[in-house]
Amino acid sequence: MKALFLKSLLVYVLVFTFSSCSNDDNDSSNSNTNQTIIENTIQSGTWRVTKYRDSGDDETNHFSGYTFTFSANNTLIAVNGNITNTGSWSITDSNSSDDNMDDLDFNISFTSPPNFEELTEDWEIISRTDAKIELIHVSGGNGGTDYLTFEKN
Repeated sequence: MKALFLKSLLVYVLVFTFSSCSNDDNDSSNSNTNQTIIENTIQSGTWRVTKYRDSGDDETNHFSGYTFTFSANNTLIAVNGNITNTGSWSITDSNSSDDNMDDLDFNISFTSPPNFEELTEDWEIISRTDAKIELIHVSGGNGGTDYLTFEKN
């Protein structure tokens, strides 16, 4: 009887232990790691826009000559000679319970001028390297798709 009780207890402990663990337990920290890696990447050095397609129209030239700096305090500064445009940036995780980089939003906000206001979106990250970040945004209103690529100077 005592052996049956110990076996039952062992089975209960094993079932409880394995059922209380899940892959989601580590995914949040992995997602946070991805977020931290991207934040560290974008804050390192200065960047330029090498692609901006607004619903199929190539508007990259609007940002020609600008150098973008993503500061640790979430300030985004674009400088072209004597012209300075200031905005903000952040990276947020829309689903912290998994490790999918698609859940990370690269948020950009400018209040002026009009060309920079067009960058104000919650962009999805398509790909990231230490020297390039590719973003996409699908409009909920007209269904247009925008692409934005930053490359390190």
